[in-house]
Amino acid sequence: MSDGVEVSVVLPAYNEADTIEETVRVTLETLDSFLPAGAYEVIVAEDGCADRTPEIAARLAREDDRVRHVHSDERLGRGGALEYAFERARGETLVYFDTDLATDMRHLEELVESIRTDGYDVATGSRWLPENRADRPAKRGIPSFGYNTLVRTVLRSDLRDHQCGFKAFDRTALESLLPAVGDEHWFWDTEVLVKAQRRGYRVKEFPVDWTPKGDSKVDIVRDVFGMGSQILRTFWELSVSPRITRRVSLGAGTALVVVALLLMTQYLDPQAVLTRMAGADPGIVLASALVYAVSWPLRGARYRDILSSMGYREHWGFLTGAVFISQTGNLVFPARAGDAVRAYVVKARRSIPYPTGFASLAVERVFDLLTITLLAGVVMVALAATGSADQLLVALTDGAVGATRPPAGGPLSPSPPASASPPSLQ
Repeated sequence: MSDGVEVSVVLPAYNEADTIEETVRVTLETLDSFLPAGAYEVIVAEDGCADRTPEIAARLAREDDRVRHVHSDERLGRGGALEYAFERARGETLVYFDTDLATDMRHLEELVESIRTDGYDVATGSRWLPENRADRPAKRGIPSFGYNTLVRTVLRSDLRDHQCGFKAFDRTALESLLPAVGDEHWFWDTEVLVKAQRRGYRVKEFPVDWTPKGDSKVDIVRDVFGMGSQILRTFWELSVSPRITRRVSLGAGTALVVVALLLMTQYLDPQAVLTRMAGADPGIVLASALVYAVSWPLRGARYRDILSSMGYREHWGFLTGAVFISQTGNLVFPARAGDAVRAYVVKARRSIPYPTGFASLAVERVFDLLTITLLAGVVMVALAATGSADQLLVALTDGAVGATRPPAGGPLSPSPPASASPPSLQ
């Protein structure tokens, strides 16, 4: 707390030039009705707007010392803008609500006092409790109901409404939660609430009167599907990832190897493979095994260098294991899906973001293609220099060229034997 400020109210604003001034006025009047002078501040968290919102917010801050303007040059997203503003807030009770004032402002005192005096860590308004009144059109109500049901079922949340833009936090609780929150857009609200419950924080949900104002900035297709993927990510993080221990990983890797070997028997005759292996030169087999064994730490070192160029320094031993797991997965999963397993491993164990993980895999594939091209070029030059290019042509065409190539001075196909009878005309 600083300068006597106990409560910081953040108004996330993106292109709100038509409404932000009225929203600030109503907010100040409502706070003034139950808080002492100097005990609160109102922060306009202006999120890379393309309209006059920055100019209006700056003017309001100059005219009233209870108002502050927090500006971002780039779009941070709903969650990102809130975090950016909360970091700069001075109060111990942190509040935010949507600038369209869809939630009746008479509930603001209950929201603030739930944290400030009642001792809750998190408080949130709800449009889905039995006793509340909320005018929800079908295009908003049906997706909202489905989304909240999915969150309750998959993420085991006890709350009814996770996306109501009317929330308050104890600063200490929120600061401990934010490092674990991965989303920076619309799923931010849900993730904070779910993880607060999982960590045992006191969460209060209370009914509010809510009336939709204007058009929602949520894109039904993009954001709903995006939040669906975030639900799966959070479920994996909270319910699956903690169970993936070293023992489980080793067991899963061994099972993949066994499955791969079993699948090989469906396409190869094991007896024929053993017969061929028995006739192989032991020296060449041993040399091949040594080269193969050495290739793994080399690949781990190469992957370490790729990640290092992207700003992530990891030990080559761990990365060699990650490469081994992904390559084993590629033996079983179609379309090289084992590479996705590697991206997950480095994310779960070393907190390397998924975009970086997949980008590093793409760079690795480029190295592979360049290496294959180089090796192929060396072989072609060597064959041409030794006059053995015909052997490569025969190998590439599976002998078809040799079978159809006419002998010198002869026809394209052999003539029938002299004793052969002419075809019958009957």
